[in-house]
Amino acid sequence: MAKVKTAFFCQNCGTSFSKWQGQCHACKEWNTIVEEVIQKEEKKAWKTESNSVSKAPKPLLIKEIDSAQEIRLNTTDNELNRVLGGGLVPGSLTLLGGEPGIGKSTLLLQISLKLPYKTLYVSGEESQKQIKMRAERIVPNSDNCYILTETKTQNIFRQIQEMEPEIVIIDSIQTLHTDYIESSAGSISQIRECTAELIKFAKETNVPVILIGHITKDGTIAGPKILEHMVDTVLQFEGDRNHVYRILRSLKNRFGSTAELGIYEMLGNGLREVDNPSEILISHKEEALSGTAIACTLEGMRPLMIEIQSLVSSAVYGTPQRSTTGYNAKRLNMILAVLEKRAGFRLGMKDVFLNITGGISVDDTAIDLAVVAAILSSNEDISIEEGFCFAGEVGLSGEIRPVNRIDQRIQEAEKLGFTTILVSKHNKITLKNTAIKVVLVSKIEDVVSELFG
Repeated sequence: MAKVKTAFFCQNCGTSFSKWQGQCHACKEWNTIVEEVIQKEEKKAWKTESNSVSKAPKPLLIKEIDSAQEIRLNTTDNELNRVLGGGLVPGSLTLLGGEPGIGKSTLLLQISLKLPYKTLYVSGEESQKQIKMRAERIVPNSDNCYILTETKTQNIFRQIQEMEPEIVIIDSIQTLHTDYIESSAGSISQIRECTAELIKFAKETNVPVILIGHITKDGTIAGPKILEHMVDTVLQFEGDRNHVYRILRSLKNRFGSTAELGIYEMLGNGLREVDNPSEILISHKEEALSGTAIACTLEGMRPLMIEIQSLVSSAVYGTPQRSTTGYNAKRLNMILAVLEKRAGFRLGMKDVFLNITGGISVDDTAIDLAVVAAILSSNEDISIEEGFCFAGEVGLSGEIRPVNRIDQRIQEAEKLGFTTILVSKHNKITLKNTAIKVVLVSKIEDVVSELFG
């Protein structure tokens, strides 16, 4: 039986070394040398009865391939279903990454407790009693969820063969190790080999596997980049541990769009699905306040209504301050220059503070019009009428430029009860007989006359 042999290779230029060192002598790069397995024991990691009789696949004409819609497993979580593209695909491998303590294990445990399928939850980080304590806060009892605390892949596959689960969840891939690699758990070789074994199991048995992955201080998933190439779907769980809201987005998806996202609220009894994200991004106030405007933005494929807050005041110190939260500071300076040059507003000697509520950051240029409205509202100290919202990009000459998917934005504003939306007159709007009033504007002067005229 062949013994495992390893060598060290530079990931940048491919030069081999007999032992690890900090710098590659060939390409002079630092920290690029990793251990690789060049020969491993001749053992079967995952054995099925069909292995001995299976036939090699034959090439088919593309018109002969069955194009029937892929069957998906409903996860009972609408947000996760949306991000995955409709549910879990049998035989797929999904990788979920995120900051420590953000709620990755809570999300998957919560889903596994509610799934109508026989589910095996494998944990290499917590004991069965710890998981039981957490599960009692979420769902007291479940007839389909089995908990296994194990880190050795051979033992995990032995239990899988005995109980034959319909879904397998691994928490986490960095804690697993296999006997066929002699390096420690979490190393590049172990992560790659364990993932390869799980992929082989998933493809041969048609059982979907969900992996939890740790991330580095840079925010990327720990381990080799090839890990993300090997799996079918890569999900990112984002948010601030000091805030209650979490965002689930897809970075890679072989079975659906990567433009969808899911939003959750962290509660004491688990994660709550947020069906209407605008409820967390628009504050509910009893009186009209100046410096506030509502923008209709898109996050992926999902329209959101967000609140823009602005404060314009006389500069206390010599140099005016320009401060933004959740918005590009350079773009704010550009918009202020446009207002000064093209619209005649004297903002050069005033402090301008801009904030997007909810603690989110937005790169969509369609919120420019709402930013302009909020700044002018605060500058004039006149509140914008309730029910107004905005969707438009501001150009350097002061014109209001069209934005993409305007029909979807208008429909979202109408659904949430807004009465008027200001958009560029250059947008091609195909909607007919809408309850919301659509006001077409071409330059900043039209916006000023509509709001304060």
